[in-house]
Amino acid sequence: MRLHRTTTALAATLVTATVATACSSSGGGAKNNDSASSQELKGQTVSVAAVWTGTEQENFKKVLDAFTAKTGATTTFISTGDNLSTLVGSKIAGGDPMDVVMVPQPGVLQQFAKQGWLEPLAPAVTEAAGKNFAAVWSNLGTVDGKQYGLYFKAADKSTVWYSPQAFQNAGVQPPTSWAELLKASKAVSDSGLPAFSIGGQAGWPLTDWFENVYLSQAGPELYDKLTKHQIPWTDPSVVKALTTLGQLFGDPTLVAGGTKGALQTDFPTSVSQVFGPQPKAAMTYEGDFVGGVVSGDLKKTVGTDAKVFAFPAVDGGKAPVMGGGDAAVVLKDGRDKAAAQKLVEFLASPEAAAVWAKAGGFLSPNKALDAAVYPDDTTRQFAKSLIDAGDGFRFDMSDQTPAAFGGTAGTGEWKDLQDFLANPADAQGAAARLEADAAKAYQG
Repeated sequence: MRLHRTTTALAATLVTATVATACSSSGGGAKNNDSASSQELKGQTVSVAAVWTGTEQENFKKVLDAFTAKTGATTTFISTGDNLSTLVGSKIAGGDPMDVVMVPQPGVLQQFAKQGWLEPLAPAVTEAAGKNFAAVWSNLGTVDGKQYGLYFKAADKSTVWYSPQAFQNAGVQPPTSWAELLKASKAVSDSGLPAFSIGGQAGWPLTDWFENVYLSQAGPELYDKLTKHQIPWTDPSVVKALTTLGQLFGDPTLVAGGTKGALQTDFPTSVSQVFGPQPKAAMTYEGDFVGGVVSGDLKKTVGTDAKVFAFPAVDGGKAPVMGGGDAAVVLKDGRDKAAAQKLVEFLASPEAAAVWAKAGGFLSPNKALDAAVYPDDTTRQFAKSLIDAGDGFRFDMSDQTPAAFGGTAGTGEWKDLQDFLANPADAQGAAARLEADAAKAYQG
């Protein structure tokens, strides 16, 4: 859920969404002149719904234009806003469902499948997915043994962004371990600038902090068990991860504004406090989408004014690779399921991924995509990390939990981790509150 909340919110500040905007091959998108351009779907229309607005929406329309050029099908784009589930449900109830939906959370995909709303992906799609994607991505789109989702867009949330000038002033290099991160943070702080700006106002960045530490320290197996609530949040591995986070959160000299200031800092501000005209910190943690704020809102150059290093390994574990993504699903009651399946098959190709990759602001989990198409070295670095992780990649944990626990402001995990940020010494108490809230949500 957080992937689309962050990227959509940022884009929405620039461009207001246009609902049910028609896209066609005359819209200036990519053309395909190879022998595969059969125009086999000429005269058919495929409606596609997604949360994307602004630049993201326009770039996805270029992908749809490429599909039109290849097959002859017309496409219609519907921007759902943040209430994707509600809109899809109302369209189905009204007898006017869209054909394809880009779903940003595995939990929502599972919900749609269990409600009987989805058509399993055609054999040609699953074959392409098996060839071009690591198995973890197909597994994320599979419910009760049937694959319903094809992950087209991904995000790398294991990235720490830093000011090269601040690092130079402090005489430090990008760290590769948690111990090195704490040491570098202290050196930066001693040079006169707090180490981190932490966006704790909404709570969701704090869940990402926890997930990176937990994935590296506890390992993928326990990460999966905690995601499914097969172990309690009072498990020693959770307390250990919270205690580790407390080493950073609990030192007021390392956090811009201290914990009180962090709880009043939203995500865009956490970025501007590092890369804005009056820096208040040297680093901020969040996903690859930080680059959109840096280059868009702040008009700075990614790779020069803002650099990035991988979230460091914790206690000898592997460096985590955690993130999110958007999966294409076909609605069972759509008007033309065959054309819809053809669109999803196209989205499984490196050809489709290359269209958006060239435009920027996009990562693909498609390992057949040539990384040279990405517009800059920083994006290529993210893409390489994503592909190299293979089945070691883990989807954002809170996006896989019930929304009442992992996806609602002011309650559940968001609130519990905000309370922990306010009192980082109480790892045991935080774990107990997390378990109590998780138990309620999973029972519901």
